[in-house]
Amino acid sequence: MKTWKEIPVGGYIIDQDTSLENKTGKWRVFKPVLDESKCINCMLCVIYCPDAAIKIKEENGKLKRVQPDLNYCKGCGLCSKICPVKAIRMQGEEND
Repeated sequence: MKTWKEIPVGGYIIDQDTSLENKTGKWRVFKPVLDESKCINCMLCVIYCPDAAIKIKEENGKLKRVQPDLNYCKGCGLCSKICPVKAIRMQGEEND
């Protein structure tokens, strides 16, 4: 182990993680829950999600959003705030 005097200015990263290996969802306290009966597929939640945790799929020739990937969702709640029809609500993780 090097001392602080032996490390070059600026330092360096020895082990790098990619976003695929570094699942950040475990930081979450609240998770988004979608009420599909209210969702109008405006895709605003997909656009505004800072973690790109909400994916889309094609169904019968139309794009449809799917439940967020909870491995990467940090529970910021932006999707629930931006939803014009309030189809997304934030639920505490302990309510599983």
